[in-house]
Amino acid sequence: MAQVYERVALIGLGLIAGSMAHAMKRRGLAGHIAGFARTEETRKAAAEIGFVDSVHESAAEAVKGADLVVLAVPVGAMEAVAAEIAPHLAPGATVTDVGSVKQAVIDAVGPHIPEGVHFIPSHPLAGTEHSGPYSGFATLFENRWWLLTPPEGSDPDAVARLRALYEGVGANVDTMEPAHHDLVLAVVSHTPHLIAYTMVGVADHLRRVSQSEVIKYSASGFRDFTRIAASDPTMWRDVFLTNKDATLDILGRFTEELFVLQRAIRMGDGDHLFDYFTRTRAIRRGIIEAGQDTDAPDFGRVRKG
Repeated sequence: MAQVYERVALIGLGLIAGSMAHAMKRRGLAGHIAGFARTEETRKAAAEIGFVDSVHESAAEAVKGADLVVLAVPVGAMEAVAAEIAPHLAPGATVTDVGSVKQAVIDAVGPHIPEGVHFIPSHPLAGTEHSGPYSGFATLFENRWWLLTPPEGSDPDAVARLRALYEGVGANVDTMEPAHHDLVLAVVSHTPHLIAYTMVGVADHLRRVSQSEVIKYSASGFRDFTRIAASDPTMWRDVFLTNKDATLDILGRFTEELFVLQRAIRMGDGDHLFDYFTRTRAIRRGIIEAGQDTDAPDFGRVRKG
């Protein structure tokens, strides 16, 4: 494929940034990939793996001369990173991010972006429970959605160029208003993660009573909860603190639904339970038909390269 950016700087070298780098290299989408990570251990690992062409000791150094800068750090760290790199951004460069929350990122990063630099927030709806430089792989974004949330007045050519990169790594790209993005993600990602963390926490209390039987005899439902709850705790702490209103809204709706089901179980209302489960089961079938998951036991998460 044709090169989209001459020099890309990845700030943060975990699952998402690593997967971007692997995919860009495989498809020839970037001329040079520079990388920075906070710890020396991560920088050394990225250099050894080879998904970046140069590794730098500071974020400011990594972004020099880059025509695309990707902020792939926890949402809570983005403002400090933006302030550090701002004086070193090249005129005409694009800055994007891969955070799971958008309005908070815009509020934190936007004021630091200098005149003449394009700020186009984005969010790939792709991931695994793994983190760190060894977790990335080139096919992570294939047939997954990547949402752009460009602020009003964004340069259309800069938006189109970023879209071309994301389509180049195999993603389906769409645009969305930031506040609506945060509400949608509270439904499809943030609240499910919070519920998973809670369920595993409940199981942990039971495990202490049942001499580890919860772990020993865990069935597929609990295994799925533990997969989600294995996600990076720093990232999810920041997500909940920065998307507080939308998450609490959806969590309240979830609680109301749960009370209805509790009453149905208590009253022996089998018809209500059957109808409810039938209706919600259809949503799962819709996800599979949309190509966003599979019937396979591993949910299609085996690496393809």
